[in-house]
Amino acid sequence: MTEQVPTANTDDAPINPPLVDLPIRTHNRGFYDGFSRSVTIPAKIIVSLIIMWAIFFPVSANETLNAANSTIISTFSGWYVYVTAAVMLTALVLAALPQSGTLRIGSPGEKPEFGKFSWFAMLFGAGIGIGMLTYSTGEPLAHFQNNPDIIRGTVEPLSAEAVRPAYIYTFLHWGLAPWAIYGLVGLAIGYVSYRRNLPLTIRSSLAPLFGKAMSGVPGHLVDIVAVVATILGVATTMGLGVEQFVAGLNRLGLGDWLVDTEGSSTPVAIIASLVLLVGASTISALSGVGKGIKWLSNINMGLSFALLALFAVAGSALLSLELLGVGIYDYLRTLPYNALTLFSGGTEIGDELVQWQLDWSVFYWAWWIAFAPFVGMFIARISRGRTVREYVLGVLLVPSLMCFVWMTLVGGTAIDLELSGVADGAIVNAGISDQLYATIAVLLDPGFAWVVSGLVVLLLMTYLITSADSAILIVNTINGAGDTDGQRRRHILFWGAALAFMVGSMLIIGGIDAIRITMIIGALPFSVVVALMAISIVKAVVFDVIRKRHGVPTTAEACEEWEATK
Repeated sequence: MTEQVPTANTDDAPINPPLVDLPIRTHNRGFYDGFSRSVTIPAKIIVSLIIMWAIFFPVSANETLNAANSTIISTFSGWYVYVTAAVMLTALVLAALPQSGTLRIGSPGEKPEFGKFSWFAMLFGAGIGIGMLTYSTGEPLAHFQNNPDIIRGTVEPLSAEAVRPAYIYTFLHWGLAPWAIYGLVGLAIGYVSYRRNLPLTIRSSLAPLFGKAMSGVPGHLVDIVAVVATILGVATTMGLGVEQFVAGLNRLGLGDWLVDTEGSSTPVAIIASLVLLVGASTISALSGVGKGIKWLSNINMGLSFALLALFAVAGSALLSLELLGVGIYDYLRTLPYNALTLFSGGTEIGDELVQWQLDWSVFYWAWWIAFAPFVGMFIARISRGRTVREYVLGVLLVPSLMCFVWMTLVGGTAIDLELSGVADGAIVNAGISDQLYATIAVLLDPGFAWVVSGLVVLLLMTYLITSADSAILIVNTINGAGDTDGQRRRHILFWGAALAFMVGSMLIIGGIDAIRITMIIGALPFSVVVALMAISIVKAVVFDVIRKRHGVPTTAEACEEWEATK
């Protein structure tokens, strides 16, 4: 089925056909053959300078990052909160409206490239899998000890009454917000790329707003910001994953050289882990999205279900089921307030609330935004042929529900072990990277716990490889003006090495906090792009609905046929 070519004279229509040509100049020979040098070279220089700064001037880098973080996060916290809320609302409205929901990301009648299971597996694995392994226990336990209700004095920390509010804030951070950001960025890119035959790159998403201006310098700047944000966002996720990977190896008894006396990963352990993980991800990236990433994502999903099944059988399944139902109800009931609330200081309690929001909600909103060009591009790449409604609901609801199940089943088991006194503080007193392993150690016999910890290490490794190789491919796609063909081995190797050096240098100079700070700073310029994307996709969809009503073509193929009949 193809879009019907208008037979009426569209010259008299109140709206013109969409822009279906956005040329981006690429080099046609040598090392940068097929690449936009105006994007690739500046992006490489910026990322390289950050890495060299961290390696050669670690003290200065650490001090500067902390100073910049304090200024940026306090000044722009409201911006992050309101942009995230606006994006959630925009995504839900686009799915709900009949006129927009039936539009297809591609030609009318086009079938999806991937089946639903592989689609969901790739969504979850590339989008949030690593963070889930760290925060499935870490976040509920953290809010079990401190959250806005505890700060206000309405509930006691580490009490049964603290469990319910703990999950309100856990679900706030891992529910619709991240997936709305990812989904909207992916929709803004995929909709115009596959319907209008524009390049599969970030700048194309703004073509409905700025037209052919995105072929020039403004478009180059947007893509450069996206590449840098991608590297920083993925570096944050990789940093969390590497810390937990090393903690797992230590739990498996692979040597005292893995952690120092304070329980942090040693530089040698960080470097060795990165060589293994980024090396494997680079090899996978060379095989492309249809092979390595697809199969790794399916493996990830299978191992994830196996781990969840174990917790369902051996863990606190009844409590987790109760937490899931009550948690979703509480989350939806409080979502409008929590999504729009910006705490203010001036009192002791107010200052504590502000700091809590900066440490948790604002950090997450910045993380999701920095991660969005990578995940959004990746989701766009694997979602061609789906309707807007199927896409938005699939991207928002299914991964959110998976996150909720993880948080309640794994985190709920950890909380139950602490409330009952069985854990005796062994879980809450462990570092966040070690809390999942601590839960397994308390829950199971030593021999079985060792085997399950090995499963977690394996699952974490596949998630890390999936995220890294997806990011490398997406960065090359942006640099290649949306071209997804060809492997471009030399550039894949460069970005693999850059990612490894970024994670390693930041972890060594200041731990995960240094990566978090760098990411929050890097996310700021791309947050402006995300806000513009929301406006752009709404304009693109609304104008296409108007075009259909007046018989004006809305896809590249229909526009070409229409031009031929004029």
